[in-house]
Parts: sequence; structure tokens; C-alpha cells
Amino acid sequence: MDKERLPRWGWLLAGLFVMSILAQILNQLVLFPAGLPEAYQSITVITLMSPVLIYVGVWYDESRQHYWDRSQERIVGDLAFVVAGAALGSAIVLVAIVDLGLPQIVQDIVAMAVGFMLSWGLFWWRNPDVYLE
Repeated sequence: MDKERLPRWGWLLAGLFVMSILAQILNQLVLFPAGLPEAYQSITVITLMSPVLIYVGVWYDESRQHYWDRSQERIVGDLAFVVAGAALGSAIVLVAIVDLGLPQIVQDIVAMAVGFMLSWGLFWWRNPDVYLE
């Protein structure tokens, strides 16, 4: 993929759009038929979008290219932490606030904030040197 083809925000937007579509396909074909309540659909969206938010910056910024010199096992482990953090953070928040009567958009925004922050926090915890400049 050519970094010069799009600016950073373009890659970010394209990645988030693709992950949103994949999350909705997963929700419609697998999770809703399996019994997942619709109030929890944002968990899959947040979980699939969080690696895009983290890894586009790591991929795009020249100062962070040393990250890619690590072993594939380490990178896959980092990705697992990012995905698990997003899923756990957003699920815990949604379970706590889903019955409070808040509008769905507010619930989704709070779940996104906590899920993304936990996933980024776990990534940073495993890779503090990536953000040192």
C-alpha cells in the first residue's frame, strides 16, 4: 500500500469504513441470529475499528517504523491485546449503562471512548517506545 496515495486521514477513514461494514456483516450473519441483543451491536464495531485507529498511525508515521521490525508473534500479540481491550472495555461499559435509559447514541459514544482508550492503553503498555520521540 502506497502511503502517498492518500493522506493519513484518508487511510484512517477508508479503514474505519471497511471495518464498519465488516462488523455489520458479522452482526447480521452471525451474532444477531445467535441471540446478541441489538443494544450490544456497537461492541463488534468498536472491536474491529480499534486496530485501525492504532495501526494506521504506527504504519503512517516515519518515526514509528521501527515497530515493524519486531517479530510477527509480537505484532500478533499486540493486535490480540488491542482487540481484547476494545471488546472488554466496550462490553463492560455497555453492560453497566444499557439499562439506564440513555439514548443509544450516548451509550455507543461512551462505549467507544472506553473501548478505544483501553485498547490503546494496552498497546501503549506493551510498546511505550513506539510513542517516544
